[in-house]
Amino acid sequence: MAGDASTSAQIMRAASTSLAFQQQGGRRNGGSIGRRSAELKRQHVLRKLVRASLAVGVILLAASVTGVVIGGIGLGGFVLTLLALAASVGFLASFPRLKVPKLGTLNRGDVRATVGRTQLWLEAQRPALPLPASRLLDGIGMRLDALGVQLDGIDQGEPAVGDVRRLIGEHLPDMVASYTRIPAHLRGEQRSGKTADQQLTEGLARITDEIDALSRKLAEGDIDALATEARYLDYRYGNALEETGKLSGPV
Repeated sequence: MAGDASTSAQIMRAASTSLAFQQQGGRRNGGSIGRRSAELKRQHVLRKLVRASLAVGVILLAASVTGVVIGGIGLGGFVLTLLALAASVGFLASFPRLKVPKLGTLNRGDVRATVGRTQLWLEAQRPALPLPASRLLDGIGMRLDALGVQLDGIDQGEPAVGDVRRLIGEHLPDMVASYTRIPAHLRGEQRSGKTADQQLTEGLARITDEIDALSRKLAEGDIDALATEARYLDYRYGNALEETGKLSGPV
């Protein structure tokens, strides 16, 4: 398991990176934290381009047919066609927007779908997180991509795979959700010696190390060791969520 020294090093690196990033103009809110979420965004844009192209084709066809039937559309018809093209392309380029997955739907479908939805959901929560925790999401997103690829080659019926999927699609996002439910003015208050900001950052740093441990066990092909590690994580982060929830106090 990752020790306190490793966790502290993770947090210090995140804090240092965050400070440098803030000095350069602030956090990056719009970037993808992983390849899978970036691919989902590209697919969404591609679908919008296809719909816009179809709309353009329909409008041009309608204008051509109208011109043949009435012997030309004239300047007024040409202007109306241009306006229709601009309006349809503008609307379809903006809508529909990419929906952020709901918390309860993250751990559905195959493992790569779970990874992609979790990454999209984490990106949406990023603006509400403290800077050190926000910067840790980049490393977590990269590790989730790798872990998703590894799990994709294993029988999805294995209990250990289900436990790891719960870490990705439930425990990790639930930890972040527990933090965001805490009123902003209470997040800096100390409870049991730590603030909510500190507890979240430490929790994400530990999860980063634990995902590395899972990946190593998968690379070694030791499914039994993976099951032991996954059960430990299930216990550890299930309890961590309860402790995080206590930080909210009375609202």
